Amino acid sequence: MVYPDSINLLVADLKHLSAPLSPGTAGQEVNFACGSFVRYLLVIDDGTVVSATFSSTGCGYMLAAADVLGDLVTGQDLRQLHGLADRLLHEYVAGRIGTVPTGRSECIDACIGALREAFAHFRRAQIEEFRGEKALVCTCFGVTEETIDKSLQNSAVQTVEDVTSLCRAGGGCGACTMMIQEMLDNRFDMA
Repeated sequence: MVYPDSINLLVADLKHLSAPLSPGTAGQEVNFACGSFVRYLLVIDDGTVVSATFSSTGCGYMLAAADVLGDLVTGQDLRQLHGLADRLLHEYVAGRIGTVPTGRSECIDACIGALREAFAHFRRAQIEEFRGEKALVCTCFGVTEETIDKSLQNSAVQTVEDVTSLCRAGGGCGACTMMIQEMLDNRFDMA
């Protein structure tokens, strides 16, 4: 297949195609239209994506998309990545690689799916690793109910965002924000 110059340039300088340098969290997706796969390995330290490497048997579009997504997430705090919708990620990749021909959007979708699976694997590992006696509220950052309660003792804390800035709870996937809001509401009800 002859690729456009935008794809050729990206594929000639892949920054994230490599074997992982250290253990991390992995996610894989298959493009069933062509049988190729993409696998991400993320190294996340203290809530920051330190590296995002990938391997793939895919075409130039898949390789370029995987590399562009690797650029997007590397160095980012998990809070900054919260809420990236598939449509927005697809548009971001398309904006970097150029026009995506019919039948190649599945390559981008596979890369997005693999990246999402790697983040989901990280969250599951956080939950499994937690062995405390207190309830775990934020699985992305391993924040317990007790830690959030301590944050709520600060009278300046009025919103979920305030809690997030103090202890990171609520700054990842966002699944715990309703629980944090409930804790805030209960604090005000008891006052």
